[in-house]
Amino acid sequence: MREPGYYRDLANDSSDPAVLHELAACPYPFVQHAVAANPCTPPAALRELAELCGLVPHDRSPWNDNRLLLLLARHPAADRRVLAAAVAAAVAAATVRLAAGTRPYAAVLALADRPELPPEELRALGRLPGASARLRGGLRRVLDGRG
Repeated sequence: MREPGYYRDLANDSSDPAVLHELAACPYPFVQHAVAANPCTPPAALRELAELCGLVPHDRSPWNDNRLLLLLARHPAADRRVLAAAVAAAVAAATVRLAAGTRPYAAVLALADRPELPPEELRALGRLPGASARLRGGLRRVLDGRG
């Protein structure tokens, strides 16, 4: 049996899409983060990671999910389907996260900066219960800046 750090290092260094897809199913959040940060990760693996964040109820850490959503939103290979899954994950778990006081602020703003997503779909994130004035204002600024 290998140490968890082995899988993280493999996710950081691999350029093989099949290996990265397999590592996306690893239960360790730091491995999932490494997979999401690797530019060689295929969109199908990114979608699976986004769907993990949206499982409700879930026993995953909001901090880990928020970080994962941010990495997915910034990933160069994230296509429309990956980004839509990330938006759905943010919406699905938002009530739990916002009630717990952990807001996916950075992930929402990174998603808003992606031209693949229509502004109407993203404005809905600012209307979720518990969305802060800071989140709504930041979302408005990013969307207005997209032109």
